[in-house]
Amino acid sequence: MLNLFNLFGRSREVQRLDFALRAAGLHPGLMPDAVKITLLKLLKEERGGVAASPEACAYAGELLAYCMLGSAHFTEVNDSQRTEVLEARMEAALEAGESLDARLVLLALHAGVAAPRVIERYELQVT
Repeated sequence: MLNLFNLFGRSREVQRLDFALRAAGLHPGLMPDAVKITLLKLLKEERGGVAASPEACAYAGELLAYCMLGSAHFTEVNDSQRTEVLEARMEAALEAGESLDARLVLLALHAGVAAPRVIERYELQVT
């Protein structure tokens, strides 16, 4: 099967996101390309059509890494203070209902990449 990323090389945005995921403790190969593309599209929409900056990729990638790894595994790679920040973001996203963080959590849930413990802890469900 033809993989467009390999044919033309990874875009700068995808490279930024891969770097951010790795920095958050998640190997970029564990996140499906479709999730990465959707995440970058959400960031671009959030930024008014402007390509995702390294900071935006780090911000979004960190939350998706938390969703995919869960609290315990995320803390193994990052410190407990960073985990607390992400847990606060999760709580705020669930309360807000409509924010970038809420859309990222929903993306992880719909894509089937959210860790079972995260789904259970935050009582996430697709309706």
